[in-house]
Amino acid sequence: MTDVTIYHNPRCSNSRGALQILRERGIAPRVVEYLKTPPSRDELIRLIAASGLAVRAIMRDKEAVFAELGLGSPERSDGELIDAMLAHPVLINRPIVVTPLGTRLCRPPERVLDILSPA
Repeated sequence: MTDVTIYHNPRCSNSRGALQILRERGIAPRVVEYLKTPPSRDELIRLIAASGLAVRAIMRDKEAVFAELGLGSPERSDGELIDAMLAHPVLINRPIVVTPLGTRLCRPPERVLDILSPA
């Protein structure tokens, strides 16, 4: 399978695990270290929509900046949450994997198997 992208944080065990699963299956994905190269607003919105998850489900609520910015408040709009992720990419949950079969937040890493062609 070609045309696979992983939004990756090498310090994250789930992210490393998903990347390892891809490589074990002979897939050489495009690796986007999103902390170094954050997605654009449009790209982030597309990823969220394609994943089928709510904006809040894509956020890392355990990061200190999440609490500091009051992002847990139900009054925060999706637009505000997206703005926060763009300003603080550490708030983007990982890994997000995109294949021709779909887009998934791969927590646990084995979720990547849902969007890979059967062997």
